[in-house]
Amino acid sequence: MNRKRFIQFITLSAFVGMSAGLLFAASKPEEEAQKAAEQWLGLVDRGEIAASWDAAAGYFKAVVSKQQWESSVSPIRKEVGGVISRKLKSAEYARTLPGAPDGEYVVLQFDTSFANKKEAIETVTPMLDKDGKWKVSGYFIK
Repeated sequence: MNRKRFIQFITLSAFVGMSAGLLFAASKPEEEAQKAAEQWLGLVDRGEIAASWDAAAGYFKAVVSKQQWESSVSPIRKEVGGVISRKLKSAEYARTLPGAPDGEYVVLQFDTSFANKKEAIETVTPMLDKDGKWKVSGYFIK
């Protein structure tokens, strides 16, 4: 490889590396939020409802008591049954949401199939909590 081609190759490699880094940085909040949501959903899927409340965002815990959370989610999850499959449908970053304080949120929607409800959409909304970690601040099954 001659010197000119080598310099072009290095320049192109650096550009591709920087572009990939920018793309990764641009999608990082959604990816981190999704990871946190999936870990949190694992608790709910295993019936560890109290633990899911413990792992939720501070805002979530300020709005819903642990007892309220357990008494509302446990019967619903028992009714729909165990998770058969769950696939991410969408992830949308937002700084404002209706009825919630301004912050950093990612609204995730999953196409989910439960044992007793074949087609459902789970909406999970992680937020960047005061400790700098993504934690779930909302959950809804439709």
